[in-house]
Amino acid sequence: MRVLTPATLVFALLAGSSMALAADATGTIKSLDMSKDMVTLDNGSSYMAPKSVNLSTFKVGEKVTINYAMAAGKMDITSMKPAT
Repeated sequence: MRVLTPATLVFALLAGSSMALAADATGTIKSLDMSKDMVTLDNGSSYMAPKSVNLSTFKVGEKVTINYAMAAGKMDITSMKPAT
């Protein structure tokens, strides 16, 4: 059983390092770049939107809540909606 324990630990560490970290952000839209599918909030953070998020339904100055996953050094939007 001692042989399996280190192998299991190594597998868990490697698998965990490739996982995306999910988080939320709320702020006011500072800019929308439709050509790059990018949203920048008033705090300076920029988020990449997939085609499933229709950025044209949002406007600069609107307060939004963004759910995103951090992967490969980018913040990828998983959902975006008006903040309440």
